[in-house]
Amino acid sequence: MSEATHQQAPTDQAQTWRDDFSRVLSPVFGSPQLDLVQGEGSYVWDASGKKYLDLLAGIAVNALGHCHPAWVKAITEQASTLGHISNFFTSPPQIALANKIHEILDLPSGSAVFFSNSGTEANEAAFKMARRAGGGGRPFIIAVEGAFHGRTMGSLALTAKEAYREPFAPGVPGVVHVPYGDVEALAAAINDNTAAVFIEPIQGEVGVRTHPQGYLKAARELTTKAGALLVLDEVQSGIARTGYWFAHQDWSIGEGITPDIITSAKGLGGGMPIGATITVGDANTKLLEAGQHGTTFGGNPIACAAALAVLETIESEGLHDHAADINDWLTPQLTAIDGIGEITGQGLLIGIELLPDAAGEIPDSKAVAARALEAGFIINPVAPGRLRLAPPLTITEEELAPFVAALPGLIAG
Repeated sequence: MSEATHQQAPTDQAQTWRDDFSRVLSPVFGSPQLDLVQGEGSYVWDASGKKYLDLLAGIAVNALGHCHPAWVKAITEQASTLGHISNFFTSPPQIALANKIHEILDLPSGSAVFFSNSGTEANEAAFKMARRAGGGGRPFIIAVEGAFHGRTMGSLALTAKEAYREPFAPGVPGVVHVPYGDVEALAAAINDNTAAVFIEPIQGEVGVRTHPQGYLKAARELTTKAGALLVLDEVQSGIARTGYWFAHQDWSIGEGITPDIITSAKGLGGGMPIGATITVGDANTKLLEAGQHGTTFGGNPIACAAALAVLETIESEGLHDHAADINDWLTPQLTAIDGIGEITGQGLLIGIELLPDAAGEIPDSKAVAARALEAGFIINPVAPGRLRLAPPLTITEEELAPFVAALPGLIAG
């Protein structure tokens, strides 16, 4: 897209959109920061024609960036052939996508994929599977402090942040939250009444943090011993985001473990709504039976065609290695900047710690993100004193260089 061809709305039209938003849409997201009208690759344009480098990619969703030709082609061709059919039937894209997921995970016989529409729905399905584990006689599910698993009621119960759960109390019963990184606390919480343990291999909402070495391995050993399921929420960390198809496949994170259930979404559809709940091996035989769960739109041909294009493009363009290579270049660039401390995460899921200034004050991450937006960079103030980057897997060093150059000034204010 040339600078001369991107869309620009008249000023009065942009104001009308903003007024209409306040008038006709739910206030749950607050006031929008931008009115975006177009995107290509790593960039988006707002209604005034201003260009932004998108370093959040829809919160790790736009894996191929905006309007990647392979993704657009897959959606367009499928929409012109078959759009929605309900789950009384299946379609070639649905079967092809499930086969591809089996392939990239090297799933054993008996494994299965359930398609839904989002990450929270993928986790809801896993929650229901956990309730059915052991014949439904295990009432308790364990989640970890700092976790974010979604906002529908089952997933919300697993989400650690009290501010998210409290307005909807009493919520779904039977969920126990254990301290982050504490193997002894996890061992003490698991018993014969435990149905499952839910863990994000990389926790995104607390600033992109991995678990201490040995934690996931211990979780696998403890759940196996207790006959409970181990569910890995890879909604944000999956689909080559960390340089691997799924973060737990990285030995430094997963240490060779095999979970019972994996949940996926976000980058899977590259911008189309799709989620997947993946049962590994014979876990599938113990869980949901015909008629015990469902979804109207899950697995529809267009979403599945888009997701298949995402997976095939990641392979053909070598985006696993690219994500790892960009991290190898970017991390030293960031750590060399005054005011930046630890860089966390893997691949293109990156957390940036902001250090106290000369007066001992930690910079306000929201203020840093606001200044970045004004300068043409979309970043996420994910937690106090922490920024999150999750750009398209296609982003280049050349595209990132202006952000790196601007970051010291953005932090200093």
